[in-house]
Amino acid sequence: MARFLISRLLQGIVVVFITMVATFALLKAAPGGPYQKERATTPENEARLREEYGLDQPLHVQFLRVLSKAMSGTLKCDKFKSQLVGDIIRNSFPISAAIGLPALLIAIGLGVPAGALAALRPGSLEDRSAMLMSTLGICAPSLVLGPLIALVFGLKLNWFNVAGWYDADDWVLPSLTLGLIYAAYVARLTRGGLRETLAQEFIRTARAKGAGEGAVVFRHALKLASLPLLNFLGPAAAGLLTGSFVTETVFQIPGLGQHFVSAAINRDYALASATAAFYAAMIVGFNLLVDIIQAAINPRIGLKS
Repeated sequence: MARFLISRLLQGIVVVFITMVATFALLKAAPGGPYQKERATTPENEARLREEYGLDQPLHVQFLRVLSKAMSGTLKCDKFKSQLVGDIIRNSFPISAAIGLPALLIAIGLGVPAGALAALRPGSLEDRSAMLMSTLGICAPSLVLGPLIALVFGLKLNWFNVAGWYDADDWVLPSLTLGLIYAAYVARLTRGGLRETLAQEFIRTARAKGAGEGAVVFRHALKLASLPLLNFLGPAAAGLLTGSFVTETVFQIPGLGQHFVSAAINRDYALASATAAFYAAMIVGFNLLVDIIQAAINPRIGLKS
């Protein structure tokens, strides 16, 4: 167990480092810079700013500066030097998590029962209806579903604000948008995993021994059927908790996703690299958690480095 955790921790550090390097290199390769869109900035003044903040130095020197300051917690934005990157992540991540956690619960709460019902009644009206709705959910992007939900519950019914982060219930519409989309994936994975598990030999053996259908499904089949779903929920949970770029933009939520988008647009190399590394660290952490849960559910998997 300890060897596995150490091995995965070292692998995770490498993944986060590569993600940070790739993000920094891609932004540097893109045209533009953090000061080129300033109206009052002349080429001479821009050159002075680049020299003052070290943006005229070789790429490896700039990246090492970003990396060292990020590790020490003193990394500042390239666009707005008065803002610390750590403060931006610290203030915006709870907002993204306040949207992502309910969305994850909605996805599991709707997707798992719908997929299980469809698996237990293959070819029935319930099965076809659940798979039709899940297909629609997968095909409907948040850029389309979000405004539709805002139109119905915000503009027509006036139940919630359609944009901004002002009231205690402003998480509802973006969470519902993300939850419905991810519920579609959860439903299809649950149905597929449960159908495959119910066709295996040990399920027929359990039924031959007189086990009830409820015991067969919940005690034997659902555990094994949840393994593919867990593989999906690991990175999905990381993506939901760290913020959906499109959904936060649609509903004007000041979460971490919007900061990543603005960092890419403004060519803020420090902020974009740090948020990408934070996102990668979340994915690594959730994947590690998924591996541990899978080993607990099915001991045959084991924890091997």
